[in-house]
Amino acid sequence: MDVIEQRFQVAINYPVYFTTDVFAPSNRILCDLIAAGERPARVVVVLDRGVERAHPTLVAAIGAYCDVHGDRLTLAAPVLIVPGGEAIKNDPRHADRVIEAINGAGLCRHSYVVAIGGGAVLDAVGFAAATAHRGIRLVRVPTTVLAQDDSGVGVKNGINAFGKKNYIGTFAPPFAVVNDFSFLETLSDRDWRSGVTEAIKVALIREPELFDAIEARADALRHRDAAAMREVVRRSAVLHLRHIATSGDPFEQGSSRPLDFGHWAAHKLEQLTQHRLRHGEAVGIGIALDTTYSYLAGFLQEGDWRRIINLLVAIGVPVHAPELGDGVEAGHAHPVLQGLAEFQEHLGGPLTIMLLKGIGRPFDVNEVRTDLMLRSIEILKGIEAARETPSAKKAS
Repeated sequence: MDVIEQRFQVAINYPVYFTTDVFAPSNRILCDLIAAGERPARVVVVLDRGVERAHPTLVAAIGAYCDVHGDRLTLAAPVLIVPGGEAIKNDPRHADRVIEAINGAGLCRHSYVVAIGGGAVLDAVGFAAATAHRGIRLVRVPTTVLAQDDSGVGVKNGINAFGKKNYIGTFAPPFAVVNDFSFLETLSDRDWRSGVTEAIKVALIREPELFDAIEARADALRHRDAAAMREVVRRSAVLHLRHIATSGDPFEQGSSRPLDFGHWAAHKLEQLTQHRLRHGEAVGIGIALDTTYSYLAGFLQEGDWRRIINLLVAIGVPVHAPELGDGVEAGHAHPVLQGLAEFQEHLGGPLTIMLLKGIGRPFDVNEVRTDLMLRSIEILKGIEAARETPSAKKAS
């Protein structure tokens, strides 16, 4: 047998900026990060329709910015407006439109796609950019809490297919990320609050001190304290970037995916609710479910369990949804528990679910007791129902 074994490493480096008013002419972040050659770099801008509606002068501001900094970059096509939310990921024609825009503008691999929007838009546009010419340089401008503190700073892109979340996608790091805090000002209360769940997630698996900080400022975060949110977004982004860089598995080739703590149920709930639940809301429920299971299984102390549930409640996100059920269904016929098999298929290898032994003390299990998961669902249903009464402020 004749075998040649190939091995090489590729260094990955991309900056994540934190700023306000990225398209103000005086803000040079975007024009300075784009490499200037003998002529201005060609750029295609793709904009989330929801962001465009919330910021009706943004398209004009983008054009004016490119005119002012015309020595560094040129807008190679009109700004492309695309649907936000899961709509862009559920219909592959939207990704095709981005690829068509890249082709029509004559972009090359030294050109840039600037994606402005929530996590779903960044996912879909990132997928298109990663596949055109086998990779156009992508600059992400996340516009939601969840995208700024989690998905927008990572290395994944994708669209949905076969009723499954992110079934088609790539691992392709961005060229750069620009977190513009001014976009957060126009978010709905639901999107503002639900984005915090990803910060809670990474705190639970990486840094108890961040959990403490979120807990201490829960009321301020719920009531849209901008300074508190900026701190949480930045600290969460740092932890996500650190995990990707130091986990030893940045492209998730193994079976363990710590950054998907709480996500096996979240992805299934998004599907079952036809995306009535925001991703962050579904993640909050998934965290509550796996945390409660950890407690019932004897891994997590009651005090830590109560702190986690109470924090989710204090932030203002649900810990149960009707589609989660009432805990009485038997076995894997339960619609949410079917998500375990889909999660395993997506990861490959043995079923691997992350649970908690404490705040900041995660560990993996390879099997799940159905009876305890159903009891967990029942407990969370009771907690959510109790929230409707003014006196019910603590997990019970």
